[in-house]
Amino acid sequence: MIHFFYENTEEKIPEYLKFWIEKIIISEEKKLGEINYIFCDDEYLLKINQDFLDHDYYTDIITFDQVRGKTISGEIFVSLQRIKDNASLISKNYEEEKKRVIAHGVLHLCGYKDKTEEQQKIMRAKEDFYLSLQTE
Repeated sequence: MIHFFYENTEEKIPEYLKFWIEKIIISEEKKLGEINYIFCDDEYLLKINQDFLDHDYYTDIITFDQVRGKTISGEIFVSLQRIKDNASLISKNYEEEKKRVIAHGVLHLCGYKDKTEEQQKIMRAKEDFYLSLQTE
């Protein structure tokens, strides 16, 4: 089951994106457990970053992995404010960048990392692939 929650934001994410997220999980030959996306603002996510990861900086996403075998579960915190700012900085469409970050979180739960340059290339290729499958 995929749930969308909201903290300190008025923006709502279209419910149809839950089907797209599930499609990603199935395409990665995994099984959907329970995933909670918490969409929030910068300050809310900064506090999560400070309290749980001892990081004192803004980020667009934090993923807490609760995966068991091939069953994908976890909590994914997403700062919509940070995505909007980042999209503007890199001259990208906000809606597409938001979907990229949503896919990025679930790809982490599917086992993809992004610490090295090679891992980042693989992650970006996966994001691009799943964005190409997403329809409005």
